[in-house]
Amino acid sequence: MTYVVTESCIKCKYTDCVDVCPVDCFHEGPNMLVIDPQECIDCTLCVAECPVEAIFAEDDVPAGQREFIALNAELSKNWKQIIERKDAPADADEWAKATDKKKLLER
Repeated sequence: MTYVVTESCIKCKYTDCVDVCPVDCFHEGPNMLVIDPQECIDCTLCVAECPVEAIFAEDDVPAGQREFIALNAELSKNWKQIIERKDAPADADEWAKATDKKKLLER
């Protein structure tokens, strides 16, 4: 089993999770992060660090978010690995509670 970043991360892109990842499995896109399922060791450390609760165990991804399992696998192949915490976008807090953000995903 792997962990999956879901829709809540879009336009927030907090990187608290990156700091605690022992294997550097996060990859950064223009407006969200994803987890490389081939690198994730299922340690669970990132889950508690995500301020918008965007990270789930693959088996626990909510039904309406299941497509993010494949998106994480696909996008992690193309996006650059991120290994250090960065400042969140200036408007991240404004997007933190927004829903229906998938259409805003930038590839």
